[in-house]
Amino acid sequence: MDSSHTPDTIVLVHGLWVTPRSWEEWKARYEAQGFTVLTPAYPGFEIEVETLRENPDVIANLTVPETVAHLAGIIEDLPEPPIIMGHSFGGLLTQLLLARGLGAAGAAINAAPTEGVRVTPLSQARSLFPALKNPANFHRAVGFTPEEWHYAFTNSLSREDSDAAYERYAIAAPGHWVWAYGLLANFQPGHQETWVDYSADRAPLLFIGGSEDHIMPPSVNRSNAKHWAKSPALTEYHEFDGRTHWTCAEPGWEDVADYALEWTLAHAQPQPSAPEQGSPG
Repeated sequence: MDSSHTPDTIVLVHGLWVTPRSWEEWKARYEAQGFTVLTPAYPGFEIEVETLRENPDVIANLTVPETVAHLAGIIEDLPEPPIIMGHSFGGLLTQLLLARGLGAAGAAINAAPTEGVRVTPLSQARSLFPALKNPANFHRAVGFTPEEWHYAFTNSLSREDSDAAYERYAIAAPGHWVWAYGLLANFQPGHQETWVDYSADRAPLLFIGGSEDHIMPPSVNRSNAKHWAKSPALTEYHEFDGRTHWTCAEPGWEDVADYALEWTLAHAQPQPSAPEQGSPG
């Protein structure tokens, strides 16, 4: 008799410029399949999009280590290691969490790069320019205009549909996080907040990229995945043709959600089954 089983809990980690609301469709889809789905917010991101948009200063000074510790605490309190999926900066956080030994499997979708990934395509530089153009933004929460959002996130959508997504989901982001993976991580002495141990023996990890992603192009995700060659753990990369950074919500998002789930379930580290009541431990 098989004494192990696959995870039944999924933790979805949101990215920058959005909140857990960005996972609403994935959460419903996975829950309909019987999974317990958690969509934890970064500290300070728990309030509604509209309120956070009015007062973004409440998240301006949040740090990456604080956020990783917060998410790790939630995952460590679960009865069994879950599947962890993260989008954009959530993909970076997923890597940091798995490197801590957390999770049964992970998926990093259109992930922001961890320290050491030096690929910076022109479209990425253009996408991040609103946050990087002014050094004072390092200490601020910085948002996109609807035009900037359309270029960076939703370039496959019509402007009308992009604006609707902007109104539903978009918020500001801590400026120093953008500087951390956009400029500082590879050019400062010592390890920065986005450093990860690429030799860590962690749970299996899938990278997913989109061929039309402007802000985290495929070359960034491929390079990030290759850095994990030092790890004995399984690392794979899969690219969806024609998809942008908004891949988790743009038309056809179901294909991405299903692929991520199928891969992580297939490769998840088996978890011991709980003994039946009355049976020896």
